[in-house]
Amino acid sequence: MTDDDLVFKALADPTRRLMLDLLFAREGRTLGELESQVEMTRFGLAKHLKVLEEAGLVVVRRSGREKLHFLNPVPIRLIHDRWIDKFTERHVSALLDLEDES
Repeated sequence: MTDDDLVFKALADPTRRLMLDLLFAREGRTLGELESQVEMTRFGLAKHLKVLEEAGLVVVRRSGREKLHFLNPVPIRLIHDRWIDKFTERHVSALLDLEDES
């Protein structure tokens, strides 16, 4: 599975997207803090975090006995640059030019 595949797989799940939103709002959250925000068992949440970590979207740092989770936006930016940006700029500009001519 490619890095892009791992990121798309991770982003496909609404719970994982919610977790990324929570980390965007405030990074360095523990599993317990995330658990209080998501209606899911600790085990289920840990499985989702593992998928996010494998995709490189979440980075873990230990602080004493706690594991702190941080958002890594780089994989999303790479997806944007490869799959979104190149398909939108030229085409959108052309459509806007057509619209202006009408």
